[in-house]
Amino acid sequence: MKKTVITIGRQFCSGGHDIGEKLAQELNIPFYDKNLISLAAKKSGMSEEVLKAADEYPTDSLLYNLSLGNALFAFGDMSSREMPVTDKLFILQSEIIKNAANEGSCVIVGRCAENVLEGRKDCISVFIYADMDYKIQRCIDVYKIAPEKAKSFITKTDKRRESYHNYFCDTKWGSPESYDMMLNSSKMSEREIIDVIKAYIESKD
Repeated sequence: MKKTVITIGRQFCSGGHDIGEKLAQELNIPFYDKNLISLAAKKSGMSEEVLKAADEYPTDSLLYNLSLGNALFAFGDMSSREMPVTDKLFILQSEIIKNAANEGSCVIVGRCAENVLEGRKDCISVFIYADMDYKIQRCIDVYKIAPEKAKSFITKTDKRRESYHNYFCDTKWGSPESYDMMLNSSKMSEREIIDVIKAYIESKD
C-alpha cells in the first residue's frame, strides 16, 4: 500500500472508532484519536486535563466553558486568557495531524482531520453513520446508558460534535459532499466496512 491517510468522521455509537482502530491494526499503521490530546499536552506543556475538558467542544459552548472553568480552577492554568483553550487545542491537534500525515500512512478519527488535510491526494475521508435504533442499542450495550436516556445522550453528543466541526471548518459535519465515502454501520458489518475501505485504498494505488 502506498502512503495513505484515512480520516474517519463518525456519529456517536456508530462504531466508527472501533472500525478505525481495527482498520489501522490490519494495515499495520498508526492510529490517532484521543491520544492526540496527550500529544498536544506534551507539545504545548499545557495540562492534559484542561485539554480534555476542551476536546470537541466549540468555543461558544456553555458546557465547554463550565467544564473548562472547573479544570482551570483545579489545575491553575490561566493561559486561556490569551486564546480560548479549545482554539489552542484545535491548532495543536491540527499541527500534529499534519505532521502525522507527512510521516506516513495512518488512520485518524475525528478532530476535523478531513478538513485539516483537505486537498491532499494521499488522504481518504470516510464518515460512519447508523440508524438511530442501532445506535441506541449500542449505546445501551457498550456505554451502559439507561435505555430511556440513550437517544437523548446520542443526540446531544452528535450535536456537540457537529457544532465543534462546523465552528472550525468550512465543510459541514456529516454531509455527503464533505467526505469521499459515507458508510452505514447499521446496514454493513465491521468486516464489510473495513473491506470496502481497503478496496477503495487499493483502487487508488
